[in-house]
Amino acid sequence: MILVTLWQFRQKATKETLAESVKLAEQLPSEGIKIIGNYWTLGRCDIVTIAEAKDEKTFMKALLRYGDLFTTETLVAIGREDAITLVGEQREKYDKR
Repeated sequence: MILVTLWQFRQKATKETLAESVKLAEQLPSEGIKIIGNYWTLGRCDIVTIAEAKDEKTFMKALLRYGDLFTTETLVAIGREDAITLVGEQREKYDKR
């Protein structure tokens, strides 16, 4: 399962808060979460993370530890080819009606 998380710092980022977030991130692989990419951004969010986890519950459990540092919004993502296949399957079901 691919997840895209949008992060906003709750307060101004400091060396301490960054160190704490790195420490929390170091726990993720042992919980079955693989970080595909982390990007600092301009705009309404500060960071975008693309991750892979076995399910949403696993990811949510890990994400809750960041609550004092960040507000987050997480999106479940699927690849383009899978999405096209799903749309095609739904279209076929609709056309058979």
